[in-house]
Amino acid sequence: MASTTLELNGLNFNLTEEHMAVRDAARDFAQNELLPGVIERDSQAKFPTEQVRRMGELGFLGMMVSPDYGGGGMDTVSYVIAMEEISRVDASSSVIMSVNNSLVCWGLEMFGTEAQKQNYLTRLATGEVIGAFCLSEPEAGSDATSQHTTATDQGDHYLLNGTKNWITNGGSAAVYLVMAQTDAEKRHRGINCLIVEKDQPGFVVGKKEDKLGIRASDTHSLMFTDVKVPKENRIGDDGFGFKFAMSTLNGGRIGIAAQALGIAAGAYELALAYAQERKSFGKKIFEHQAIQFKLAEMATKIEAARLLVYKAARLKDEHKDYVQAAAMAKLFASDVAMWATTEAVQIHGGYGYVKEFHVERMMRDAKITQIYEGTSEIQKLVIARELVK
Repeated sequence: MASTTLELNGLNFNLTEEHMAVRDAARDFAQNELLPGVIERDSQAKFPTEQVRRMGELGFLGMMVSPDYGGGGMDTVSYVIAMEEISRVDASSSVIMSVNNSLVCWGLEMFGTEAQKQNYLTRLATGEVIGAFCLSEPEAGSDATSQHTTATDQGDHYLLNGTKNWITNGGSAAVYLVMAQTDAEKRHRGINCLIVEKDQPGFVVGKKEDKLGIRASDTHSLMFTDVKVPKENRIGDDGFGFKFAMSTLNGGRIGIAAQALGIAAGAYELALAYAQERKSFGKKIFEHQAIQFKLAEMATKIEAARLLVYKAARLKDEHKDYVQAAAMAKLFASDVAMWATTEAVQIHGGYGYVKEFHVERMMRDAKITQIYEGTSEIQKLVIARELVK
C-alpha cells in the first residue's frame, strides 16, 4: 500500500509502510479476535482476559516503549492508528490498551528510575501484567489537586491511606501508579506518585462498577489502609506527583481522542453499509437525501477529528508542545463520537436499538470519552489557557 502524505501547519503527516502495517495488524486483530464475543462481553460486563493476553503478544500494550524494556519502540502516530482500529470494534479493550500505553508505560519510561523500569516497565510493556493509573477520588475528579489519599513519610517507606475511584484496570492490574498527598500544606506541590503492587497488606479492590458503556473493561474503587510502600517506589523527587500526573494525562488525551475517533469511524462504517442495504419507499435508504446528508456530515467530521488526532500525535513525536493540540483533539473527537454514534443509531432505525447491530453499544461507549482523562469542560479550560501563554 502506498504511503499517504498530508502537509498541515508545517507538520508532515506521512504514513509510512510501517504505519500501514500497524493498521493492518490492528484491523486484523480487531476483526478476527475482538469482534467475536464483543456483544457478549458487553452484556455480561466480562473482562476480555484472553484478548488482552493476545494484545500483549502482538505488542499492542507497550507500543511506544523502548525495545530495551520489551516495547515496540514505535511512534505516537503508530499508537493512535492502532487505537483507532481497535476502538472501531471494541472500546472496552482499547481503553485497557490506552491506560497501559499512555498513562502507565509512558509515565514510567519518561520519569521512572532505571530500577523501576527494570522491575515494572518490562513486564508492563510485554503484557505480562497490566497497569492502572490512580488519580481520581470521591472529591478529586476534575479538581485533581484535592487529593485526600495520604502518603505519610516513615523514613524508608510511606504509609498509604485513602480511596481511589473510577480506576480503569482496577481489578485486573498488577501495578498501580497512585497519587497521594504527602504534605497538605504544599497542596499540589506536596503530592507524590507511588508504585504500588497488588496484594499488598491493606490494599483492597472494591466491587466492579456497573457502567453505561465500556462495560467489559473493569472499573473499581481502591482502598488503602496503612499500605507500606518503599521509598524507592516513588517516581521522581518529593512533590513531583502532580506534575507527573498532568504530564502523563496530556499524552493520555491523545489516546482517548484516538479511541473516540475509532468509535465514531466504526459507527459510521456500519451506518453506511446499512444504508446501502435497507430499503424504504421502494429504494435503498442511502438514496434518500436526508440519509446522504447525515453520512456526508459524519464522514467530514470524522476526517476532521482524525487530522486533529494525527496533529497532536505528530507534535508529541517531534518533541514539540502538544498540550493544546491534545486537548483540542480529545474535545472534538469525543463530541464527534457522541454525535456520530447517535446518528448511526438513527440511520439504523429500530434495528439501531438492538444489540446485535452494534451501534447502540458504540453510542454508550462514546459517552465516556467526553468525561474521562479530563472532561470536555476541562479540555476547554486547557485550550483557553494555552491561547494566552
